[in-house]
Parts: sequence; structure tokens; C-alpha cells
Amino acid sequence: AALAIVYDVGARDERKGRSGFAHFFEPMMFQGSENVGKMDHFKYIEGAGGTLNASTHPDFTNYFEKVPSNQIEMMLWLESDRMRSLKVTPENFKNQLETVKEEKRQSIDNQPYMPAAIKLEEMLFDNWANAHAVIGSFEDLDAAGVDDIKSFFKTYYAPNNAVMAIVGDFDSATMKTMVEKYFASIPKVPQPPKPDVSEPPQTTPKTTRLTDAHAKLPAFWVGWKAPNRRDQDAPALTMLEKILASGESSRLYQRMIKGDQVAIQADAGFDIRRGPAAFEAFVVYKPENKAEKVREILWSEIEKLQKDPVSAEELEKARNQVLRKYFSSGGYTSLQRSIGRAELLAEYTLFFGDPKTMDEDLDAVMKVTPEDIRRVAQKYFSKSGMTIVDVETVAEGKDKKSKS
Repeated sequence: AALAIVYDVGARDERKGRSGFAHFFEPMMFQGSENVGKMDHFKYIEGAGGTLNASTHPDFTNYFEKVPSNQIEMMLWLESDRMRSLKVTPENFKNQLETVKEEKRQSIDNQPYMPAAIKLEEMLFDNWANAHAVIGSFEDLDAAGVDDIKSFFKTYYAPNNAVMAIVGDFDSATMKTMVEKYFASIPKVPQPPKPDVSEPPQTTPKTTRLTDAHAKLPAFWVGWKAPNRRDQDAPALTMLEKILASGESSRLYQRMIKGDQVAIQADAGFDIRRGPAAFEAFVVYKPENKAEKVREILWSEIEKLQKDPVSAEELEKARNQVLRKYFSSGGYTSLQRSIGRAELLAEYTLFFGDPKTMDEDLDAVMKVTPEDIRRVAQKYFSKSGMTIVDVETVAEGKDKKSKS
């Protein structure tokens, strides 16, 4: 059996000067509660042969675990105890602060091209709620105190600000009784205010250049503002992502890597959110080429999508890729896996109040037409709406300085 609990809190709910709080609680939630010792959550779940994890996003935070079905009650006890009585102590706060700093150093600061990815979103979005990094800043976390963290926890970590889904081998009536046993007595909190995530349209291009000490080859990120996940244009953008950059038969791979051979990596993705989203492309190119030339090749592929309908074969392949994501046994979000099903049920119920909207979204993607793809390509992709972050290597930067 699998359990997923999704809290309605993410980076967008933070305020300036206090970024990183939502992500801070991802490790903090494993630091012990009234009846559970520090890191014992892992001990209990893994000791029963189970697995668990958590993640933080711009618009939600999730915690999930999977155990043999005779251990379901243990999962409920663990989740309810930390929702009710998480230990937010000065010692835990200090320890987790250092943990988050080390995570940022390892996953962002010391990873090639990742500082540029963060910079892209900071430039692309005008609204700070959408633009700042989920992991936050060292300065904001250092300036925070235990009382700030306690206040954040009391505001967002409550039963009326979360949805829990349980999937597996159990009797539903028995499960309902068990859930009430552990969660019914946890008090509600005043409903937290919803953040303003509105974004103005972008009418002029934005560009910058970063030197990346960890990058071995030059690269660039390109982004455009995109609509939220339930917008009528979102299904076509989902399909467009597959056609552009999913697999070796995708247009970017065939043109930029196999055909013109200017790049060693060419990706694109629809960073879908409940609020304003982004459509991004990332290209690592061979150093004998100029960034402008490589970008023009990328742009020419986008222009093809704007001018000519995609083929029935390409569209069918994209549909199959989407279906594989939901129905193959290996994918994280697969409905064939209890964790994937629990996670999607919880997310859609939290986001839209009805888990059946998941079926509606999938149906909408399957009904996308070639004309839909051409229309959204024309609507969202323009040179005036581009945000560009060029990444140069240290060697490139030194070469420019010597020439100057």
C-alpha cells in the first residue's frame, strides 16, 4: 500500500526575505515529533521493507511512502504525529540549515549549467512569487529564526491544507475509520492566503551571460512564459514538448545533434504549474559554433511548427509517449504503481477539488490536433518574448579577456 500526502504550500507561498522555507521543511519533517525520534521515520518505513521520499515544488510539497499492506497503520501514525507535533527546536533548525546549504552546493552551485537554469527563471518571471528558486537563498535562511519556522509550519502544515491519498490492498471502510483515528483530532488552522502569481506579458527579449566554472562546453537556456496546467492551451504545449525533444526521433535531436551536428544535447520542456508556467529549451553545443548560430537553428525548428501542421505519425508517437508516462509500469507517475496513483490522486484533489480532473486532462491531451499545435506555437513562441541565458566556460571567458 502507498500513501501520498500533498500540502498546499510551495515556493510561491513564501515572502521576500524569507525564501526557502517551503523546501526547508522537506528534510525538517524527518527530524522527529512527539512520539517519533529524529530520523526514525526512515527506520520504521525501511525496517518494514518500505520506501519513502519527499519533494518541494513551486506550488506544492509532497511526502510519500510505500509499505506492505499490513503496515498501513504505521504510515498513518507517522504522518499524523509529525503533522501534529513536529519538533522545531533551535538544534534541529541549525542542523537542517546546514543540510539545506550543503544540498544547494551539491545540486546547484557545483553542478554544470544549474546556476544558469536558476537565473533563467529569475529573469523569465516578473513576479517574485514565480521567479525565485525553490531552494531559496542562504541569506534568507541565515536571517530566519526558529520562530519564523514555527510560524510557517503552523500556517501551512495542517489537515485542512493538505490532501492524503492511500492506494493498495485494504478495506475502504476500515481505512476511513483508521484515518479518523489518527487525524480527526488534529486542529484546523485559518486557511492560508492564496498568493498573487499573476504575470504580465513579455514584449521585449531578455538576455544575460554567465561563466560557469563547472561547464566543459558552452550552452544556453531559452525560455518563454506559458499558461497554467488547466489552461486550454496546456495540452497542445504538452504534445509540442514531446515532438520537439522527446527521444532520438524528436525534431531537435534529429536536426541539432544528428543532422547539423552542432550540439551534443538539445532538450525542451513544459514546466507545468498551477500558476503561470514556462516552456524552456536547453542546448549544449560544440565550441566551434557560435551561440547565435545554434539558436537560429533552434528557432528554425520552432518556425516549422508555427507554419506547417505536424504529421499524423508524429502526433501518434507523442500520444504514445504521454500514455507510456501514465500507464507503463516503470514511470514514477504511472497509474500502474500504487505510489504514482496515490500521488496523482492527491495532487489533482488538492489542486482542483476533484481527482477526476486527471481523466479530463489526459483526455484533452489525446484530443490535441495538428492545428492546435500550430496555433499554440504561434501564440507563445516569439523572439520578443524570449529570455536567454548564455553559459560560457572559464576558458571562453579567459579568451575574451585576453582578446580585449
